[in-house]
Amino acid sequence: MESTLPPNRSSGLPIRAILGVFKLRIGAVITFTALAGLAVSSGPSLSPAQFLVLTLAVLVSSASAGAFNQYYEHDIDPLMSRTRKRVFATGEVRHGPVWLVVIGALMVLSVGAAWLALNAWSALFVFLGAFFYAVVYTVWLKRRTWLNIVFGGLAGSWAVLAGATAADPHMGAVPLALAFVLFLWTPPHFWSLAIAFHDDYAAAGVPMLPVVVGDKRAAQTILGSTLLLVVASFLPAMVGLGAIYVVCATVGGALFIHKAWLLARDPNRRTAMSCFHASLAQLMLVLTAAIIDARLVSA
Repeated sequence: MESTLPPNRSSGLPIRAILGVFKLRIGAVITFTALAGLAVSSGPSLSPAQFLVLTLAVLVSSASAGAFNQYYEHDIDPLMSRTRKRVFATGEVRHGPVWLVVIGALMVLSVGAAWLALNAWSALFVFLGAFFYAVVYTVWLKRRTWLNIVFGGLAGSWAVLAGATAADPHMGAVPLALAFVLFLWTPPHFWSLAIAFHDDYAAAGVPMLPVVVGDKRAAQTILGSTLLLVVASFLPAMVGLGAIYVVCATVGGALFIHKAWLLARDPNRRTAMSCFHASLAQLMLVLTAAIIDARLVSA
């Protein structure tokens, strides 16, 4: 790894820099969605070894996609305050082809492990989650269209299905409904962040929705998208989940709608970040409730 350091560095690559490259916080959220998919599956329980493989396969594949995202965007990251301290942007880690080898190896390892320990369907969804974030979103769509995060956000949906098919290749209605919820969740979540960092995306030439239509219309779109998401979040209850899920979906949905409404009334950085954090709270409530309802109550 010494060859990845800038010429003026003599020490080993810092752990913090490595963690920064792989976006492990995002990877942890993606992994949690996969475990929720596993929990709501009607298939048999995984062995401890299989559970570990699923967890690591999703985490490592997500990490490889996160590293590729930073590798590919090293040219625009310095233009944005939110990303200018990333290690490729600062030069703390040298941008070189060795990283493509590492990224590719991690992807092959994670997909291969899922295939061998679980099944081909789970391995496919592990691959699709990383592919949609790294290639569909980062390479194909992000710099071309405001729809970038709409389709790129499928990464979370694929993670749900990776977890569900690990236990049963024949997906039931609940995992599919939960995957649909994840698909609808990503746009209002990320568009809130895009309003908060509107100037960054404009400076980098990235056509996020607020840059294209303005903060006011984007905030109105977030409110509409949030309403649609909250309605859809009750689908898992209609096809199998119970009262705990309904209560948590109601509480999380009400919080998200309230913050989206405040954002639509007055689009600014403060209300945008408040809406962004509410979206995370809503997602955690929905996923946690799905796991509790499916595994502890229904067991």
